[in-house]
Amino acid sequence: AVLACALLLPALRAEDGEDGEHCPWPCSCRSLGQARGTAVDCSSRGLRSVPALPRLTRSLRLHNNSLASVPAGALDGLGQLRELQLGDNPWHCDCGLLYLRLWLEDSWAPELARLRCASPAALRMKPLGQLTGNELGVCTRLLPTKCLQFFWRDLVLIAGVLITVILAAWALKLSKKLVCQLTLRGRRLRRNIPKT
Repeated sequence: AVLACALLLPALRAEDGEDGEHCPWPCSCRSLGQARGTAVDCSSRGLRSVPALPRLTRSLRLHNNSLASVPAGALDGLGQLRELQLGDNPWHCDCGLLYLRLWLEDSWAPELARLRCASPAALRMKPLGQLTGNELGVCTRLLPTKCLQFFWRDLVLIAGVLITVILAAWALKLSKKLVCQLTLRGRRLRRNIPKT
């Protein structure tokens, strides 16, 4: 039994990666070294959805599958990613693809330029990066939570800056008025002082 455990342990470590994270089925994973992360190859596996990916994924291949969209937040934890392939998937260009488009605009603009819509028919073969908001439809309900949080944070910051500018302008105007009043009073006092 001890010998069997000793033989299985290295195989389990190779499958789970150096950081102990599992390789998603049916993908194959290869460790790039403890400090370098994991290469995850999910290409040509017939995937209809993006599997849970190891957070230290450095290389991700999802091309040549049956992916039509990517759920909001599915790629947010991939801060170590250095290589990405998403082509040859039947992307359905509607609100369900808004998250992927925004994520690619921020992180992988060259890959965004390569992706083309497979449906709906009116958008077939059109590059995802060239779609307007009207072509994607009304997408407010499908925005990821993080986007909405950033929106409210930015709105509060803008409101704070506007209030500060208004208060500063008001204080400047008040100070000018006060200086004028003090100057006028000083002149009146000098005129009223009898000369001896």
